Amino acid sequence: MSEEKQKHEESNVTPVSALYNNWFLEYASYVILERAVPYIDDGLKPVQRRLMHAMWELEDGRYNKVANIIGHTMKYHPHGDVSIGDALVQLGQKDLVIDTQGNWGNTLTGDSAAASRYIEARLSKFALEVVFNPKTTVWQASYDGRNKEPVTLPVKFPLLLAQGVEGIAVGLACKILPHNFIELLEAAIEIVKGKTPDILPDFPGGGIADFSKYNGGLRGGKIRVRAKIEKLDKKTLCIVELPFGTTTGSLIESILHANDKGKIKIKKVEDNTSSVVEILVHLHPDSSEDLDRTIDALYAFTDCEVSISPNSCVIKDDRPHFYSVNEMLKVSVDQTMELLKLELEIRKSELMESWHFSSLEKIFIENRVYRDIEECTTWEDVLKTIDLGLEPYKGLLRREVTQEDILRLTEIKIKRISRFDAFQADEKIRNIEEELFKVENELNNIKGVTIAWYRNLLKKYGKDKERKTKIESFESIIASDVVVNNQKLYVNREDGFAGYGLKKNEFVMDCSDIDDIIVFREDGTFTVSRIAEKSFVGKGILHIAVFRKSDEDTVYNLLYQDGAKGSLMVKRFTIGGMTREKEYSITKGKPNSKIWYFGISGANDAESLQVILKPKPRLRIKNIDVLLNDILIKGRSAQGNIVSKYPVSKVVLLKGKAAVASSSADDSGDKTVSEKNNPTKPDSASKPPPAIVKSKIADDDDTADGEGQMSLDI
Repeated sequence: MSEEKQKHEESNVTPVSALYNNWFLEYASYVILERAVPYIDDGLKPVQRRLMHAMWELEDGRYNKVANIIGHTMKYHPHGDVSIGDALVQLGQKDLVIDTQGNWGNTLTGDSAAASRYIEARLSKFALEVVFNPKTTVWQASYDGRNKEPVTLPVKFPLLLAQGVEGIAVGLACKILPHNFIELLEAAIEIVKGKTPDILPDFPGGGIADFSKYNGGLRGGKIRVRAKIEKLDKKTLCIVELPFGTTTGSLIESILHANDKGKIKIKKVEDNTSSVVEILVHLHPDSSEDLDRTIDALYAFTDCEVSISPNSCVIKDDRPHFYSVNEMLKVSVDQTMELLKLELEIRKSELMESWHFSSLEKIFIENRVYRDIEECTTWEDVLKTIDLGLEPYKGLLRREVTQEDILRLTEIKIKRISRFDAFQADEKIRNIEEELFKVENELNNIKGVTIAWYRNLLKKYGKDKERKTKIESFESIIASDVVVNNQKLYVNREDGFAGYGLKKNEFVMDCSDIDDIIVFREDGTFTVSRIAEKSFVGKGILHIAVFRKSDEDTVYNLLYQDGAKGSLMVKRFTIGGMTREKEYSITKGKPNSKIWYFGISGANDAESLQVILKPKPRLRIKNIDVLLNDILIKGRSAQGNIVSKYPVSKVVLLKGKAAVASSSADDSGDKTVSEKNNPTKPDSASKPPPAIVKSKIADDDDTADGEGQMSLDI
């Protein structure tokens, strides 16, 4: 092979990777445009549009077998009977554009429809009125060129928003939620009037929904939907409405799964659902859980609450676009107005044609123009003679006389000419003129016509279509606050381990396996971590407990020395949001800082302390009372207030309402704490949670007898 020929062949070679790229893009475009995403013009996917068109061709007022409808649709949609049947069942279950007969399944229980040979369907009166009009439809050839199908159907209603749609394409997804029929029409009227309404979804299964983050149905928005739960008695709950996208089967399965995991405690679940939802949840007779807490637990751990992320994607001008639901409604209203205007213009044109020929026919017969053709010998002479005979009267007409008009005149039968009644002809022309005048007025007031159209739909089809989903704003339920305590927290202080698997060690408190634990250490640091069977939390544990992020009533009280020779500081703080496993400091973080006191209280029931300073020449004040209730509560990062800049000898608890029992008391009656570095292990039976170490007081580390940090369990 010559070198030139080899180069020529190599230049014509296409790499396989290039073919793959092109094929993938073509396939992705095909799936997006022809399968998964609806068109904004009529709100239908191609398979739905072809189904509707096939049913319109079969329409005779009677029901048709679904199998027959599927077969007829395959002339337009060459993708198998299963996909067509599924699409038809989904349309039928939405109960808007298709009337159904037979077993079409149950959206509440998830039961499927019967076989296509057993069920029947026809177009609803609503669909026939708002979806179809051959005069305003743009047609295209079907896939095999044998038939004509609509490019889009001339829908004069926001069908896409009323029904909702969901589809998954290649690299693109669509999820538009259904909206209320009445609210859509009322909002459409508001748009025609120049206002900007805000519409929200309405689910056929009812439920309770929080739309505060709906974001107009665009990407990034979120809806939280809850089941409607009623209390039957002290130990029985009844679920009467389901969240959108769930069935009784999936909901019950999620409840049983949560019960098996120990998140909730129930005795049994009964499903009595038929035409309405009725799921009975029975609690144990000896259960101490109240119904409100159980309801919150159902929302937190089961499908009684679901989160829905909408994604309003549609096809416009053969490209995917992202519109908010309010924008889509505006597009629908504008299209409806244009279609109504087009229908009026078509009607006007038809009336003009009718008036023209009726007038031409009257002139032709009354003036006996037909007699002039008696002596004509050729067809051309006949047409020319009629045209000349009409010449004196053409000024009475509204347009020119065409050859087609003359041909129509030649088709008038002699019997009709002989029975011609000029009075009836004038009456017919007058009626046409009256209707033409009405149509012209409507064209000049197209907004009023559009409003009247929507109001007529509302009057005819709005019965029993009130909103079913209740709109509420509800706060998120923190799972750890409502979960059943199915574990116990233990701590090994010596080795620095904690968890629910250390059953031979010190008991702290009841907990669940999804709780977080907070651990304060003697070095002035603390961490929040997820509870585990056994995990290392650090040595020198000062305080350990279950951490409740939503607990704003727990106040931590701290008296510490800032560094080796720094000032004595006091602070009260709460702890809010934290990052798990991250170490935080409750002091300023200087080396050799010392905690003199650590305690936990409410906002107004903190202990009162007395700081005893070391003797020093010219030091007048040797004792300083610290009333913790008078200290302002701040965040954990606050440095605190200065109590004293002088060295501290010890800290004691003062008598009073906030004071607690201690190990010893001085002569004045003030309660002091003086224990060794290794405090006696507290008796878990006599120490109520939530804290294994309620308060801690330290003496001066520099005393001659070597006393170190002291602690008191309360």
